[in-house]
This record gives sequence, C-alpha cells and structure tokens, in this order.
Amino acid sequence: MKVFPYPRLRGAVSLRVDSARVKAPGQPREQLDSRSRSVVERVVALGVAETEDWEAAALTVSATIPSKATAPEGPWSEVVVVAVLTDRTTNTRVTSVLARETEDGRDWHGELQVLRSDVFDRAVLTVQVIATVDGVPGRIVGEAAEDWVVDVRGDVPTREQSFDIKEVGFAKGPRWLQSFSEAPWIVNASGAVPTVHINTDFEGMADVLGAEGRGPEGLVNAMLISQMAAEVWTAVFHSAIGDLEIEDDGTPLFPHGWQGEVLREMLPDVVPERTLEDALREVHRRRVGATGWTELQPRIQYAAMRRAEVPRVFSETVRGLEKLKREDEA
Repeated sequence: MKVFPYPRLRGAVSLRVDSARVKAPGQPREQLDSRSRSVVERVVALGVAETEDWEAAALTVSATIPSKATAPEGPWSEVVVVAVLTDRTTNTRVTSVLARETEDGRDWHGELQVLRSDVFDRAVLTVQVIATVDGVPGRIVGEAAEDWVVDVRGDVPTREQSFDIKEVGFAKGPRWLQSFSEAPWIVNASGAVPTVHINTDFEGMADVLGAEGRGPEGLVNAMLISQMAAEVWTAVFHSAIGDLEIEDDGTPLFPHGWQGEVLREMLPDVVPERTLEDALREVHRRRVGATGWTELQPRIQYAAMRRAEVPRVFSETVRGLEKLKREDEA
C-alpha cells in the first residue's frame, strides 16, 4: 500500500475507450466498429483494422471522477484529468489532457493520438487526476483503478494473451520442424506471443483439437490444451531467464513484453516469500551458478501447471470420465 504525503481523492476514477480510428498516409481515416473494443475485458484491438499499413490511431477517451475533486472547499486546485498511454517495451509515454464536460466536474472527455511505431505490441492506458496541493503543482491525487490495454497487433479484444496455435504437417513443413516429425506438438517461445505448432501428421490430433462438449473427446481436448499451456509457460520462463539484461553491478532486469509478464506471474511460486526483484536475482544466480538450478525445476513446473490450470482441468476430466462410465453402466 502506497502512502502519500498529501490528500488524495477517495472514490472511484473510471476510464472508457469510446471509439477508435486509424489512418494511413494518403488514405481516409478508418473508423473501427464495436468489435474492436471490449468493455468487459477493457481492451481495444487495433489489429482488427482493414487498413493494414496504418501509422496513427486516435482513441476517444472518457473518464468519470468524484465530484469532490473540483469542489471549491476541497484541498485541491487547478485540477486536470490526463489520459496516459505507456509501453515499457519501447519506453513510450503519451499523454492527453481531457476536457471537462459537466459542471459538477465528474465527466471528462478527449482524444489520445497513438503512433503505430511507438507501440511494439500492447500498451497500457490509464487516467490520472492531477492537481495543485498545498501550493505544489503536478500532484497525482487519483487514478483509474482499472486500466485498458491497447493492442496494436491483435484482432480480438481480449486481455489474456495465452498462445497462438498453428497447425502444420511437420514432415513437409518448415525445415526446422521436420526433425520433430514424431512429436504431436512443439512450442516456440521466441516470438512476441508463444506459438504451439500442432503436427497435423500425428494421427487423431486434428480430431481431438476440434472436439467440443462433455464427451470423451471434449474432455481430452481440454486436458490437451491445458498441457500445451503448461509447456508454453515453462518454455517462456526458461527463454526469459536465459536472455536477461544485466546491469553493470550484476542486477538482472525484467524483460519487456510477454516474457516479463510471465516471470512476474511465476516467480512467486518458483521462489516463494520473496519480492519479485529478489526472486529474479535468486533464479538468475542459480542458473548461472554452479549449483541450485536443478533444484528449481520442480518449482518451475509447479508454477507453470498452476498458471495453465492443469490441476483443475485434470480433476474435471476425471470426474467427467467417471460420469460417462456411470451413464454407460446404467
């Protein structure tokens, strides 16, 4: 919990992305329809645009803040509401001051310009209430409890980035996959989003992946997807740990993008009861040191299985198969 040496707003600060449009050089602006936005997930997916070579996007943003922020008797003055977009991968921070819409000071509205080159994959959009407090300008007195994600690549507005699945026959597929012709799938964690390559030459694989419902095939499908997800988490964890940036004093840094988020998710289970920074240093020390790396492997596997919900899916699969068996015997 952060402690601030000045009064802060109490009450909810909310943020919404009302619309989005993109622009390519020499072409008219393309207004994206509602499919590009998910209010529930709080994600806008600019990859849904038909204009593939767009260079700039404009997001229409609205915010609601407590009316007490602009009350004359309040401890704040010169209140402004700012939309802030950040991308840690490109070290980009874009801001836009919103305009007050109502006299009570609750509703604010504005537009945020985003350059395609400023965002690698996904950026975080939030809103901050800034004011002068006790004569000191620029104090952040409130901010949105729930941010939005701006995805410049994806065409589905979903917050959870799991993994991409590509179906290909390994025997006659890309050369690097041909040596794995006897494997049902292979995980590649080197891209922006991890990819599971499904071997369509493997007998029955396509049927299992296409199965749905609570029948035997559907249960096996759920278990298979869960196992793939666990392998993705494990692969990305090892990939991220093996390619850390190290400061001059030997301190490892969290990588940007998907890999950094995986480490932040898994480290509390890999090295419990440590801060994220301490846990990262400990895992890095063990990996490059003479001992300790092997002992961490069960913890890494455990963390991956938890994130992929393997225990839950396995239990549901067992119960589902038992139910089907009882129905057959009845």
